[in-house]
Amino acid sequence: MSDNGSEKILIIKHGALGDIIQGIDGFAAIREGHPDAQISLLTTAPFERLAKAMPFFDDVLIDPRAKFWDIPALFKIRSIMKAGWTRVYDFQSSKRTKRYFKNLVPDGIEFVGVHEGVSHPIPDMTGINNRDRMVKTAEIGGCKEINAPTDWLNADRPDALPDGQYAVLIPGCSPAKPQKKWHGNGFAEVADHLAEKGIVPVLAGTNLDRQAGDDVLAHADHADKIIDMIGKTSLMGLAGMLRHADVVIGNDTGPVFLAARLDAPTLMVMSRHTDPTMSAPYGKKASWIRRDNLSDLNALDVIRVLEEEML
Repeated sequence: MSDNGSEKILIIKHGALGDIIQGIDGFAAIREGHPDAQISLLTTAPFERLAKAMPFFDDVLIDPRAKFWDIPALFKIRSIMKAGWTRVYDFQSSKRTKRYFKNLVPDGIEFVGVHEGVSHPIPDMTGINNRDRMVKTAEIGGCKEINAPTDWLNADRPDALPDGQYAVLIPGCSPAKPQKKWHGNGFAEVADHLAEKGIVPVLAGTNLDRQAGDDVLAHADHADKIIDMIGKTSLMGLAGMLRHADVVIGNDTGPVFLAARLDAPTLMVMSRHTDPTMSAPYGKKASWIRRDNLSDLNALDVIRVLEEEML
């Protein structure tokens, strides 16, 4: 217990964006299970603003993910881990958090995690969806599963979007995982099909997705009907765009998980590098299509799924 007799809880979740989104119900379960606790999230800098928008935390702390030679950063994480927590929920379950538990967490602190010696051990969750894995982590700590509201992400859609039907295409993915990116001419064929149906195609993503977006525009017959929003929205603006979309199609990347969690009709394109049993998007209207090699995925197959299940 902390000095004033109340619980002081730390949740560790570094990222990436899709993992943060998949963690929403786990975060909410801990908030509801510890209603009077001071709850802090330890994450990384790219997700600070998103985490601060969530209603589940009293504080958001930034992990510098220090290298062993970065002495000031090491002292920072040491001070965080020794800040009087009564319990730690490890949603990251990584080699880094194992080092934190072994070397930095004081003896006697309750720790919900996978590492040997923790007070609340997490069993092997291979084959369990990432969203469910984090919910079960909360349950091991005595919390109950809930489906959290997402009204805190209820931003207005950007003014540049049409008043009628539109579809969001997310052609980019992590630069470190190009094998998860479907070719631009596939997205272009889908965009053309949508445009011919009177559904405005909208490209979305960050500035890192600029080349992927340009590839779609270069291959599309109706490029003039595509609204290019790549690099033009904040994360909240992106949420507003996705929530109101008639359909969202994209690779295994964070914004697709966000769309699914906002209950937009969402289709994720997967290669063999994504295991759907663990990494399928979570949402009432979420679906996926998979090929071992995305070069073998035909746009007609994607269009068929859209027509039969989503549009």
